[in-house]
Amino acid sequence: MGIVLIWCLAVIVIRWITSERRGAISYDSSDQTALYIRMLGDVRVRSRAGFETERRGSHPYIDFRIFHSNSEIEVSVSARNVRRLLSFQRYLRSSRFFRGITAPNSSNILDDDYNGQAKCMLEKVGNWNFDIFLFDRLTNGNSLVSLTFHLFNLHGLIEHFQLDTMKLRRFLVMVQEDYHSQNPYHNAVHAADVTQAMHCYLKEPKLSKSLTPWDVLLSLIAAATHDLDHPGVNQPFLIKTNHYLATLYKNTSVLENHHWRSAVGLLRESGLFAHMSLENRQLMESQIGDLILATDISQQNEYLSMFRSHLDRGDLCLENANHRHFILQMALKCADICNPCRTWELSKQWSEKVTEEFFHQGDIEKKYHLGVSPLCDRQTETIANIQIGFMTYLVEPLFGEWARFSNTRLSQTMLGHLGLNKASWKGVQREQCGSGDDADPAFEEMDSDILPQEPRLS
Repeated sequence: MGIVLIWCLAVIVIRWITSERRGAISYDSSDQTALYIRMLGDVRVRSRAGFETERRGSHPYIDFRIFHSNSEIEVSVSARNVRRLLSFQRYLRSSRFFRGITAPNSSNILDDDYNGQAKCMLEKVGNWNFDIFLFDRLTNGNSLVSLTFHLFNLHGLIEHFQLDTMKLRRFLVMVQEDYHSQNPYHNAVHAADVTQAMHCYLKEPKLSKSLTPWDVLLSLIAAATHDLDHPGVNQPFLIKTNHYLATLYKNTSVLENHHWRSAVGLLRESGLFAHMSLENRQLMESQIGDLILATDISQQNEYLSMFRSHLDRGDLCLENANHRHFILQMALKCADICNPCRTWELSKQWSEKVTEEFFHQGDIEKKYHLGVSPLCDRQTETIANIQIGFMTYLVEPLFGEWARFSNTRLSQTMLGHLGLNKASWKGVQREQCGSGDDADPAFEEMDSDILPQEPRLS
């Protein structure tokens, strides 16, 4: 009977993969910013309430043999379903985090897992120049678990919400391991970096004096899970390969919906908030979804327009829960694309990693004659060109408005780094062109006369 069940599941999955996609994508706008956003995101998004969570292990597996013969993949699909049906306890035993851990309190867990250098770094977790790559090495590739657990403790969330530290630990381990380490960019280190940035924003004066523990809890969970189970390819790729997730979400916010629903699935599986009322758990799941869905790049102009309108009218009131939630959406959007606002040493590494992921997708598209997506052709694109466009059309407008909302030392530091990094990439671009006069005049230099100062936050 078990074999029959597995075989039926395999057939269903194959039908998902090979089913025709629904919906048509068309655009008529000539706006440069909108064009750049469409190149990265492709479709507009509308969130929906009410859903079934993604099953653990049902990641958006990309099997390129679907372009050859459906029969060839039946065995591999069946094998994947067998693995998905393995017991959760067996999965936990395979994780090094649960070997020898018996102490129930958070301080002992920290002592067991952190060496001296990692602990020292966590004392400065609120510094904008926090080196997540170094921290990831010091924690043996466990930066997301270590950093997020520390932030839960630092913000008093464990005590306030009476969280079981072992359940919290289990949840964070599942989150970290559901990121794909083979992705150059969309992996657990990126999630840890976004979570660290979100912590910096939560400590900004306007927010810190207004946010409730509930707001902080949602923000950190959303930041840690915002790219959960990312397949390393973008939404247009999933659509044009008829991937089952594109069909499931009707070509709308495919990745973001999957990240959100996968996160909710892990929350439920871990039982982290089982002691809360059903009403509060449902509210939490919905609001985490609002935060994660806001990171869809195709909605960039809409969110930015709303943000700008609020700032122009001066009507943002952080005593209003809806207004706070909107600001948290904007904060997560900033955290998600803050790489160009880091120091050059960090920003350059992120630029190289995201471009590597783009080019890897382009290589696959060429191999299977799918049509190379914008920004993904290593023969025609360069890191410098991609980054200058990214900074010009996406990062500068967003962080300019964020600085209007929170005009602090941190905001000026981020804008300062952004200007210097853009100038550095223009220098690389000129070297590649062999002339100092070939830069695109549309890319106007930001004022970088004021060197960024390092803000120190607790």
